[in-house]
Amino acid sequence: MITAQNVCRHELIGLPIRVHASSNRTQTGITGVVCGESKQMIEICAGDHTLRVAKKFATFDLHLPDDTHVRVDGSVLVMRPERRISMRIRN
Repeated sequence: MITAQNVCRHELIGLPIRVHASSNRTQTGITGVVCGESKQMIEICAGDHTLRVAKKFATFDLHLPDDTHVRVDGSVLVMRPERRISMRIRN
């Protein structure tokens, strides 16, 4: 189950997302659904077009299925999605 504590280890595709802050000011405030992800970029489907945002230079607000909102620093997500999902978190 995806929670605020383990969101960085889960699949992000399909989650509603908002760009809270970005070094590219034109990307701040973009809202949509995560429709793709690579090592360096998140693809956001916003209406009828897809926008790409660099993970390293942005902060994202994710809306989880349990109706909570989580703010994630994109630099934490900079790795291949398949590697990030399988990694362990040390306590």
